[in-house]
Amino acid sequence: MRSLIRTALVVMTVAPVFAQSASQTDYTAAGKLWWSHIEYLAGDELQGRQTGSDGYNKGAAFVVDHFKQYGLQPAGTEGFLQPVNFDVTRVLAAQSSASLVSKSAAQDLAIGPDILLGSRLKEPAIVDAPMVFIGYGLHMPDVHYDDFASMDLKGKVIVLLNGGPADVPAALKSHARAAEFSKAAAAAGAIAAITIPIPRGMDIPWERQILLSTQDRMRLADADMQTPGPIVTATFNPAQAEKLFAGSGHTFAEILALGNDGKPLPRFPLALSLRAKVVTQNEKAVSPNIIGKLEGSDPALKDQYVLVSAHLDHIGIGAPINGDKIYHGAMDDASGVASVMEIAHAITSSGFKPKRSILFVIFTAEEKGLLGSHFYAEHPSVAKASIAADLNMDMFLPLYPMHYVMIQGVNESSLGTNARAVAKNLGYEVTTDPYPDRNSFVRTDQYSFVRAGIPALAIKVGFALGSPEQQMEKDWRTNRYHSPADNLSQPVDLNSAAHFDEFMVKLAESVADDPPRPSWAEASFFRRYATK
Repeated sequence: MRSLIRTALVVMTVAPVFAQSASQTDYTAAGKLWWSHIEYLAGDELQGRQTGSDGYNKGAAFVVDHFKQYGLQPAGTEGFLQPVNFDVTRVLAAQSSASLVSKSAAQDLAIGPDILLGSRLKEPAIVDAPMVFIGYGLHMPDVHYDDFASMDLKGKVIVLLNGGPADVPAALKSHARAAEFSKAAAAAGAIAAITIPIPRGMDIPWERQILLSTQDRMRLADADMQTPGPIVTATFNPAQAEKLFAGSGHTFAEILALGNDGKPLPRFPLALSLRAKVVTQNEKAVSPNIIGKLEGSDPALKDQYVLVSAHLDHIGIGAPINGDKIYHGAMDDASGVASVMEIAHAITSSGFKPKRSILFVIFTAEEKGLLGSHFYAEHPSVAKASIAADLNMDMFLPLYPMHYVMIQGVNESSLGTNARAVAKNLGYEVTTDPYPDRNSFVRTDQYSFVRAGIPALAIKVGFALGSPEQQMEKDWRTNRYHSPADNLSQPVDLNSAAHFDEFMVKLAESVADDPPRPSWAEASFFRRYATK
């Protein structure tokens, strides 16, 4: 009932959100309206919006209430909600174990301080096998690079350093890490994989990663959407990684120095074996994607769809930090959900009639590996071939005035031309990802559409390299990302958020009205996935 009353007040107070002329727009009011949605979505009542939780469902109902008030229609036969089924796995660290074994002795590893464990199995997973270091662990035959080539990995534990060669485009490295690694490892017969992060690319300090390791892990319940891979996966604390290389003739310091510069890495057998037991607790869950439709006006184009998207889920209740156990997810990604809502509100209240139809889509289970968007990209509420583009917002971080817009995928498709034109008209400079080692290109929901052959962008407030804004963004990731501190008390630039939403409104309108359908750049690696 609370959300219904709130919706009526919201719709009556501010319409339209953005005037035709920027000089007529009240950005302060627009920013406050955007923030009012976050106050509910990231408030204590929703308990961090864990996928499948009551808090998530309350958030979904809140979004649907607003979509209805804005005049959006359901898309497909399931109404505004598309249920998605999940298998849930929770690692029981106290019952699990790991050790490094040499010919003469075994060295126990501390679960948490040394290593974090995961498993694909419902029953306990047991590994006792020799280890092999395979460099970056990238399978990229298209650029004649393959860390799996000429290596006997059958029945082995593969160890790899996150990162990749400097002369390979960041998006391709990230794609190989996300989409190809598990398949390549399974094809090679590896039974377990240990990843060592590069410290400078770690968004979250290891101490907080230990706390987050207690979170549920999920897979899509549909067997045809599960990717084969090693039965055990692990992440090794880089501060303790010298233990893995003892007796091998190499040191982690040597490996890391090469990896920091993107130089070629050696590949070699390690002198130790991994002995591990991973015990899990397993259950089922259901959580919906949310879809609202604004039908297009052009008979020739209205059966094509432009998606404007974000994710609703966060990570729920977790280990307390400074007395707070709710991982509120205000910026990640209540901010994006609030923006999808305000973009829908702005377009519907302005009287603009897009030629293409626009779908406003809120995904579930992004934090579990882009699962909701992956399911939607393969089982959309409209014909898959009719989806023309996805414009995604995830943790876009309006922490300072907006002068730059950072766009992942801007060079991969014609959407980049639309984005640059809108940015120029509004006085913004377009930048690309300044931290390719974060693999951000494959960690947001637009990537699910890229994999499905659909041009897509992920968009954030940007910054200039070496600027105070870059340091603010870095500090936010170190201190607030995936912690209870991503809450309603953090400093946020509401005017910046309003300017960002205005940019997204203009971009969505541009893509929806541009007669040529969005297309992949000739040189884009991802062009091969285009729907035939």
